[in-house]
Amino acid sequence: MYSEQGLATMSAVEMTAHFADRTVSPVEVHDAVQSVIEAREGVLNAFWVRDPAESRKAAAASEARWAAREPLGPIDGVPVTLKENIARRGVPMPSGNAGVEPVVPERDAPITERVLESGGSILGSTVMPDWGMLSSGVSSRHGITRSAWNPGWTTGGSSSGAGAAAAGGYGPLHVGSDIGGSIRLPGTWLGLATLKPSDGRVPLDTPYLGRAAGPMARTVADLALLMRVLSRPDARDWTSLPAQDIDWSRPAGEVRGLRVGLHLDAGCGGPRDPEVVEAVRRAADVFASAGATVEPVEPFMSQELLDDLDLFWRVRSWNDLRKLSPEAALRVHPYIMGWCREGADVPGTRVLQCYQQIMRIQALTVAATLPYDIVLSPVAPVAAFAAEQPMPFMEPGKTMSHIGFTAPYNMSGQPAATVNCAFTADGRPIGVQISGRRFDDLGVLQAAAWYEDNRPAESVPRWPDDALLSQEGQTP
Repeated sequence: MYSEQGLATMSAVEMTAHFADRTVSPVEVHDAVQSVIEAREGVLNAFWVRDPAESRKAAAASEARWAAREPLGPIDGVPVTLKENIARRGVPMPSGNAGVEPVVPERDAPITERVLESGGSILGSTVMPDWGMLSSGVSSRHGITRSAWNPGWTTGGSSSGAGAAAAGGYGPLHVGSDIGGSIRLPGTWLGLATLKPSDGRVPLDTPYLGRAAGPMARTVADLALLMRVLSRPDARDWTSLPAQDIDWSRPAGEVRGLRVGLHLDAGCGGPRDPEVVEAVRRAADVFASAGATVEPVEPFMSQELLDDLDLFWRVRSWNDLRKLSPEAALRVHPYIMGWCREGADVPGTRVLQCYQQIMRIQALTVAATLPYDIVLSPVAPVAAFAAEQPMPFMEPGKTMSHIGFTAPYNMSGQPAATVNCAFTADGRPIGVQISGRRFDDLGVLQAAAWYEDNRPAESVPRWPDDALLSQEGQTP
């Protein structure tokens, strides 16, 4: 018999095995997860919309299918959350912003459809910060989303609610989105396993330059399980990759002979915390000790490239802000208001120059990483900061100083995963980013799974218990 906590925090791979042999039921799991949510949500603030009665109906239907030995798919009965910018029919989508009138979709997004077709029990929609352009859990509409490790610490963003749900034990499977690091930043600051897939691997209903959606979980095996569901093509996404027979369940192999790049200096952005750099260096040593060839990767980004990417995004968001009434605009988070206004009245020639710089980032990233099977790097230059802080670097002009390691892979479309590799002296998680060649999502997940199995014992997360949730207000 499993305890309620044991049921709630079971991996998705374990859950489905127990559903199959009928030693655990989807309803039991659902109810255990709801108990965790009830106990923690008042502090973590992960959900925008949830309907426990509806998700329990889905769990009951799954239980009947398993009893008949007719599961719909590989995640039948497994609790899943979806970020609020992933459309669910009839569920408003405010994108974390108090100033907008939420869009109410008339149809599910491809991701939502794939989860439902596979029998996943959708617990609800998780929160995000304003327009997804803050790398924290700070939102003008939702307030502050907090880390289960310590409520005084940030979750990271913009997949803040998804990250809080994963770390907080709200079931095993969560879907976030990422345009500059929004899946991987919660990954590093919350100790999670995450994957930003290759462009087109997970179909979107609103594709955009650099945007991807992907799984967030506590284990790499659960990422792979969810990719079996999410990676099916969909005609609504004109960038969607063709159907491919990928054995996502294939176990991690050996790394002997693997050519591994070690990228410790982004060439741009804010100062690097020595603890973060050293943690990634030690992760590389684990690969080297198993026979991988580890070679340094020189910086290939520059501050000019990062600043021009930032300006391109400011112009895009300014176009959204200027559509709002003056009264509505005042409800947008002040940090985002100021950031957007820097994009006002930028000449078209300058915007085109920024776009050309993005193409330059693509070319440089692919060229610098092509010699390697995988590249290891920090996810961010710093560990988790205060939950109330909108961004890790708050100085003027430092807006995107934390994404020098992550954003290049959005622009190049290459897959990149995170796995926890260490903790700071005061207990904050540190993730290593594992990137790969374009479309080699499976290779990245296999390397991540191998590292997860072989990392030092002290870097394995011991997930937070309820006692930590009494620490609200503490700062890192």
